[in-house]
Amino acid sequence: MMEDASSAPEGVRLQKVLAAAGVASRRVVEQYIVEGRIRVNGRTVTELGTRIDPETDLVDVDGTAVQLDVSKRYVMLNKPTGVVSSMRDESGRPDLRRFTKDYEERLYNVGRLDAETSGLLVLTNDGELAHVLAHPSFGVTKVYIAKVDGPVTAQTISKLTKGIELEDGPIAADKARLLDTSRGSSLVELTLHSGRNRIVRRMMAAVGHPVTELVRRQFGPLHLGTLPAGRTRELSKIELGALLTLARRYSGVAAAPGEQQENE
Repeated sequence: MMEDASSAPEGVRLQKVLAAAGVASRRVVEQYIVEGRIRVNGRTVTELGTRIDPETDLVDVDGTAVQLDVSKRYVMLNKPTGVVSSMRDESGRPDLRRFTKDYEERLYNVGRLDAETSGLLVLTNDGELAHVLAHPSFGVTKVYIAKVDGPVTAQTISKLTKGIELEDGPIAADKARLLDTSRGSSLVELTLHSGRNRIVRRMMAAVGHPVTELVRRQFGPLHLGTLPAGRTRELSKIELGALLTLARRYSGVAAAPGEQQENE
């Protein structure tokens, strides 16, 4: 629980915690406090003597969440095709261990991409964040680029956003746009918040354009950028702040326990 200096000498001074978390120097953090730019558990604090419990209190600066636990690690992977989204595949197929073995922490994947889908996958040892962001009920936005058979028309793009009927119910893309058509195939960008299994492949098949290649370019606030296939990198402080802010926004909504779904 948050404490201030007048009530009890428990906890750690806010400026010390945020300096240790790499937000800014103690002096700069003190200025942030005075300016009312820092909230603890949703309440703005302006007292320099404010103390917190880094293990339980939630802090944000200018509305962006801060991770106080420096033992947590957050990694972006550009998963190549042919790799299953598992830390140990019972069938002996290539799995994610090759990308996590060099990290001291025991990392797990947030959500899944099927073996033949490449692109952005988050690896972390933050189990709470992984559960919130991967659970289908929260509908984190993802952006995919699909290479499909045949020339896709404007009418088909419109159909994808207006909605189509699948065997497990109707579905509509949040956004869809045609990027290119050439040599008997097309590139389509789809933005979805659905967590349903293999949804992009099923949608495109339903409109007569089976997917031949699929890559996830974006997951929530994270963008794959120029990260090569098969490579990892740690999230920047800006990326992590955006991801934690999103996760904390969703964490107030109860989620039923269940398996993560493949969501492409």
